[in-house]
Amino acid sequence: MRVLVTGGAGFIGSALIRHLILERGYEVLNVDALTYAGCLESLREVDGRANYRFLHANICDRSAMETAFAEFQPHRVMHLAAESHVDRSITGAAEFINTNVIGTFTLVEAARAYWSLLDAAHKEDFRFLHVSTDEVYGSLGEAGLFTEETPYDPSSPYSASKASSDHLAKAWQRTYGLPVVVSNCSNNYGPYHFPEKLIPLTILNALAGERLPVYGKGENVRDWLYVEDHARALDLIAERGGIGETYNVGGRNERRNIDVVRAICGVLDELVPGDRPRAELIEFVTDRPGHDARYAIDASKLENELGWRAREDFDSGIRKTVEWYLANDWWWRPLRERYAGQRLGLVNASAG
Repeated sequence: MRVLVTGGAGFIGSALIRHLILERGYEVLNVDALTYAGCLESLREVDGRANYRFLHANICDRSAMETAFAEFQPHRVMHLAAESHVDRSITGAAEFINTNVIGTFTLVEAARAYWSLLDAAHKEDFRFLHVSTDEVYGSLGEAGLFTEETPYDPSSPYSASKASSDHLAKAWQRTYGLPVVVSNCSNNYGPYHFPEKLIPLTILNALAGERLPVYGKGENVRDWLYVEDHARALDLIAERGGIGETYNVGGRNERRNIDVVRAICGVLDELVPGDRPRAELIEFVTDRPGHDARYAIDASKLENELGWRAREDFDSGIRKTVEWYLANDWWWRPLRERYAGQRLGLVNASAG
């Protein structure tokens, strides 16, 4: 089995590649542009193996994508390459449109050109998995869950760009017959998470005794999914998911942001006691624009039709995550030198 993974040096992509190589023994081509969040050190466990290859290329480069398909001849494409941080999208939307929309268009076109020339048997086996987010659905009230039938209602430039890419992937299946499957996941966390996101930022700031900024009053709710559970789900969806179908992937672990931060503080206080409770470092800051109130995924379709189950609940997953960061400063210290945890999503007053 040969799998072309885009964005494989990113957080979810690297977890997926480790799973595909170490657990499944697949041959993997990792295509990544190595933007700020791409980190090849996240693939140290598989680097040098005969069944792992890396191509430094941008998915917007049609020629490079066509060459990758022609030379690697994948049985599956698992498309994870994306700009993914809401805060960054607020102050720099153009990169999100370029990578998430134009890049996805370029990739599905290259995939279609490759797939159209396959013989009948290989055409039948080929799959293109487009990996997306629950943020395309917008914001939930206090009750209810996102299902695969929930109408799209994106709030940020990031979620709008991902909604656009979802529609492109589905349209290429309906118009051209490209065997596309789509997944939409809830918030991921776990090892090798770039330290701009809430959980790793909180862990590292708390370790350093720095302030722990929480938007608004911390009442925003997210459904948390351990990244290794997500990697198993993606492998299963690519293998057994129905063509043209969408599968929501969620951990059934809803938490308010403030409770996530307090949980991390509690685990750190237990494992690395300090001179005062780390929860005292929490500082409420001005909320970001367009901050959705609540996300929650109904993963019943994935669970019932494909038999997937999350192995980690939030308590076990957050403990594993904190322990990983404590044991692997070789990975995150160089990243902290480049990114010190500053807020990224404020709109300048001059910009309105």
